[in-house]
Amino acid sequence: MNRGRWGVRTARCCVVYLAALCASSAVSAAADETDTDSKLIAEIVDVRRIWDAAPHNAFTDLVRHNDRWYCVFREGKAHVSPDGAIRVITSGDGQKWESAALIRSDNSDLRDPKITVTPEGLLMLSAAEAVNKPVDHTHQSLVWFSRDGRDWGQRIEIGDADYWLWRVVWHKGTAYSIGYGCRDDNQHIRLYASRDGRKFDTLVENLYDEGSPNETSLVFDRDDTCFCLLRRDGQPNSALLGTSAPPYEKWQWKDLQVRIGGPRMMQLPDGQLVAVVRRYDGGAHAALCQVDPEAGTLREIAKLPSGGDTSYAGMVWHDERLWISYYSSHEGKTSIYLAQVRFGP
Repeated sequence: MNRGRWGVRTARCCVVYLAALCASSAVSAAADETDTDSKLIAEIVDVRRIWDAAPHNAFTDLVRHNDRWYCVFREGKAHVSPDGAIRVITSGDGQKWESAALIRSDNSDLRDPKITVTPEGLLMLSAAEAVNKPVDHTHQSLVWFSRDGRDWGQRIEIGDADYWLWRVVWHKGTAYSIGYGCRDDNQHIRLYASRDGRKFDTLVENLYDEGSPNETSLVFDRDDTCFCLLRRDGQPNSALLGTSAPPYEKWQWKDLQVRIGGPRMMQLPDGQLVAVVRRYDGGAHAALCQVDPEAGTLREIAKLPSGGDTSYAGMVWHDERLWISYYSSHEGKTSIYLAQVRFGP
């Protein structure tokens, strides 16, 4: 089966990316030496494995809603396998977790689930299906909605076929998502917007198209400025940070001079931007980084216990700590982990 660039990209994720290590380590070292006006100091205060029931458990996201935690991820036989399903687990305290739902598709591999809360207070789950026996398309982005995290109703197709809407972010009543092309002839990213989370319209047809852009993370600042952390896997393959003001039709991009995977960015209460990404210098690992939009830098401030097949985090600020879900294979089996990080001197 030919799944285009998606198959190539996910296959690369199954190895340690030896060819990329030398090049990425050189540019990342230069980025890490850049001084910032306010350097964050991070301390990992707790890490625990919270799920490992499937042969392969990976690609997480995390949300806290109505005093409960919800973590979503893909489970299957392998990193790439036709049986991929979405597992939803929940917890009252972040320590004891139980399964709330398992969402399957008969003819596709469900991948990279993300979870958020709508302005109406519904849980919103998004993912992409990689069709096992494609006819006219290979990928379709999907959403589900739930009041309790257990009953998710019927799936809803969103965006254009063969554009992978990576993550949905709500801002002032509008849902935004960047989709990336999954075919050889649509190697660019596209910005979508929706008023209800069910019908997404194209806001920017071609947002960026150099270096095989794909996975993204959007953050909206208090002044409505939007930041976009963008992964690239082509030539060049360094990450970019995009900045735009409403109505988000014109963007400026800065090269962060480091290769990343699985970006997840958020803004701390003090306004600082942080991100969890897969980094390749020193071996593949999940890294918590400080993002400086002015300097155009991505500085690693903490290495999560991780290695090999890893990263794809969810992040929530709760009780003066940053809670991070992620996956890793450093202990053998690819499993789901939850970390707590404290900032300060």
